[in-house]
Amino acid sequence: MKPPKTVTSLDTLGRVRLSENFWMREFLYSDVANFHGMPNIPDDPDLAIMVGKRLCEELLEPLQRTFGKVVIRSAFRSCSVNGFCNEQQRAGKSGYTCSSNEANFAGHIWDRRDAGGFAGATACIVIPSFADRFEAGMDWRALAWWVHDHLPYASMYFFPKLAAFNLAWHENPERRIDSYIAPKGCLTRPGMPNHEGCHAEWYRDLPELMG
Repeated sequence: MKPPKTVTSLDTLGRVRLSENFWMREFLYSDVANFHGMPNIPDDPDLAIMVGKRLCEELLEPLQRTFGKVVIRSAFRSCSVNGFCNEQQRAGKSGYTCSSNEANFAGHIWDRRDAGGFAGATACIVIPSFADRFEAGMDWRALAWWVHDHLPYASMYFFPKLAAFNLAWHENPERRIDSYIAPKGCLTRPGMPNHEGCHAEWYRDLPELMG
């Protein structure tokens, strides 16, 4: 598929079904792009579609079957949108939280491979049913360990508002979890004593994996 140059071709891209319940269109929305009137369109739609399908089929669909609706907060970013956002962040402007383009290749920038030649895709998501539990006092680590034990994620990064988290699929998954919610920092990564084995004691009150 060629990069969209018309409204019709962009509509065609948006109608691409990535999995049973997710279409490309919902992953192209960007608050930064919308506010500043910038297009957020992949230069390599085929690569973006490929990694988007893996993200949806292997991670988002199992979560939605198990926990109910998954809400997409931020997902694909074009190099121009991500680069602009990073410039604003480095200038000290609030509301912009993008790392450099190179750091986001095969992350939020779906249509570029990373320095190692690997492809990947990241989406920041909220699971409303878990957000309610989190607000009522459930530890964010319950969901983090549930995903760790059940799904082939590459990385997760949790945020305080609504227990939103970046969830990544990657061809060379690191399987690392970090958080801005206390206890902040790295929860687990390969080589840490807590990385292997079952962590069911953390999520006994969460549903079993569906499907």
